[in-house]
Parts: sequence; C-alpha cells; structure tokens
Amino acid sequence: MKARRVPLRKCVACQEMMPKKELIRIVRTPQEEVMIDLTGKKSGRGAYLCGKVACFKLAKKNRALDKALKHEVSPEIYEQLELDFIRVEDEFHETKDGMDDEG
Repeated sequence: MKARRVPLRKCVACQEMMPKKELIRIVRTPQEEVMIDLTGKKSGRGAYLCGKVACFKLAKKNRALDKALKHEVSPEIYEQLELDFIRVEDEFHETKDGMDDEG
C-alpha cells in the first residue's frame, strides 16, 4: 500500500516545517475575526504556530501573525489569543499525543 503524503506547514514564528497536525492554526475569518482553529477547517486565511507559548510570544513580538494573515491584529486580540493559546496548549498536546499513540 502506498504511504500517505503528510501535509507540511511552516510555523510563522520559528519558521520550522512540521506536519500540519502538529501545529496550531490561527485563522482570520471572512468576518475579519482572528481566532484559534483547533479543527483546522474554519474558512478564512490561516497561519500556523508550534504548540509552544515561546513561539506565540515570538510571533507577537515580530507581529508575524499580521504578516501571515494579511490583516492588522490588534493588541487586544493578541492578548486574547495568548490567553486562548495557553488554555488550548494542553488540550492540543493531549490530542497530538493521542494521535501519536494510534499511529
């Protein structure tokens, strides 16, 4: 059986290429909302970050999400994303670890 091709994406902060499932997607929806998309299926322009808070802080410092999403991300949204990111980081890693155990 032919091996499935794993889609790769680049973390906007550390520029490391990783499998899409190992990254957290930040999406700018058609309604101009910026949010975390754990499903990876919300419509809109997406940017990917490693599941590390350090990468999020680097992206915040460099305003990498602004560039990747082609939209100015306000400081309030960065602060909300940081809280969301810290909250979902554990959930994301648990999900990822669960997938690793299956594969």
